[in-house]
Amino acid sequence: QGLLVESGGGLVQAGGSLRLSCAASERTFSRYAVAWFRQAPGKEREFVAGFRWSGVNPYYADSVKGRFTISGDNAKNTVYLQMNSLKPEDTAVYYCATVISCLGYGCYDGTRYTKWGQGTQVTVSS
Repeated sequence: QGLLVESGGGLVQAGGSLRLSCAASERTFSRYAVAWFRQAPGKEREFVAGFRWSGVNPYYADSVKGRFTISGDNAKNTVYLQMNSLKPEDTAVYYCATVISCLGYGCYDGTRYTKWGQGTQVTVSS
């Protein structure tokens, strides 16, 4: 099976921006629904943003709406998460994940996703 590799994390001040990348080694990446999740220390993993190559509108957690944008580049087999106006509460390890298909609230549920990357740390200082 293919791999998912996240990159782009780092340390940024509050109000700053980062762009995360999720690169897939599998040519069939475009068949999957892709999502970003995050997990902060001592907290449960939470959904951040979801994307489908079919053109369905991306979907976001309320906490990041208007600040984060998920997009994909089919030619590069990569999905991005542009994060603007970062806040200290955005600090977490960010993971990308894929699933063959999802429907409705299932797309927000991490347990439905079958492949995960290793994660990239995002730290936002106040």
